[in-house]
Amino acid sequence: MRIIFMGTPDFAVPVLDALVAAGHEIVAAYSQPPRRGNRGKVAPSPVQARAEALGIEVRTPLSFRKEPEAIHAFAALGADVAVVAAYGLILPVPVLDAPRLGCLNVHGSLLPRWRGAAPVQRAILAGDAETGVGIMQMEAGLDTGPVRLEGRTPVGCKTAGELAAELSAMGARLMVEVLADLDAYPPVAQPEAGVTYAPKVDKAELRLDFAQSAEQVERQVRAFHPGAFFEFGGERIRILAASVLSATILSASIRHPREGGDPESQAASSIALDPRLRGDDGVGLDNAVVLDDALTIACGQGALRPTLVQRAGRGVMTPAELLRGFPIPAGTRL
Repeated sequence: MRIIFMGTPDFAVPVLDALVAAGHEIVAAYSQPPRRGNRGKVAPSPVQARAEALGIEVRTPLSFRKEPEAIHAFAALGADVAVVAAYGLILPVPVLDAPRLGCLNVHGSLLPRWRGAAPVQRAILAGDAETGVGIMQMEAGLDTGPVRLEGRTPVGCKTAGELAAELSAMGARLMVEVLADLDAYPPVAQPEAGVTYAPKVDKAELRLDFAQSAEQVERQVRAFHPGAFFEFGGERIRILAASVLSATILSASIRHPREGGDPESQAASSIALDPRLRGDDGVGLDNAVVLDDALTIACGQGALRPTLVQRAGRGVMTPAELLRGFPIPAGTRL
């Protein structure tokens, strides 16, 4: 088939590669324009870089709505279908209708759950047990189109990056399968019930909220990996991986501290030794307080124990390595 490919981030690259490997003719690749990165350098998107390496023409309009000539140039390509994967720009109806077979989207959720820009992160934050990817026939609404084929996977303890990579590979395989025989995968309307939306991640969400349960904070760590952070001493400390100490373990340790035993109980047992770390009832804990010399942090319910952290401009390290050169003593409120 003659295919226009439309995508921007790493998530979309495996889809492009799969289409090329399947023998389709990619007549052009559309991507968002190059952006200025963290170090001030303007760099092309992952899709633009990969398409150029494959010898595919790349187009980077700022907006189809504001650039009518971009719509005419798109239609003039005479494509059979457009394949869209995390492109990031709204496609007006004339663009959706231009290819002979319309536009097919690789969407990283089980629609109608998590329509919108950040389905992977929202699935992790919500504690979804399962998510997936769908091949959707696009229409004017926000991810409202019928779905031709979908795949599923457990969320488990995956970070957003790990889950996105899995869904990208799955979506690439499913897209090739659908394009090989469109008649075998007719579009099926999405259910009216169960609609949820996945808004774009706001930078403010990256700050860890220790007033929430430890379970929810650990989801923040995975959903916003590697960007989730807390502040101390004028620095941002990223938490890249963490485990949860349940309220049951904490409560038992406060009432009956003991030496030895499993690592979680050992880490929690020190809580009982310092009354500054207890709540008003002598059992509950004030949230956002460091509980011990292992950087265990009290949350609204339970506690979070980081296992991998990172200071700005430094490499990834364990909490023990961090604390040797950057002490955060027990009793510190973050």
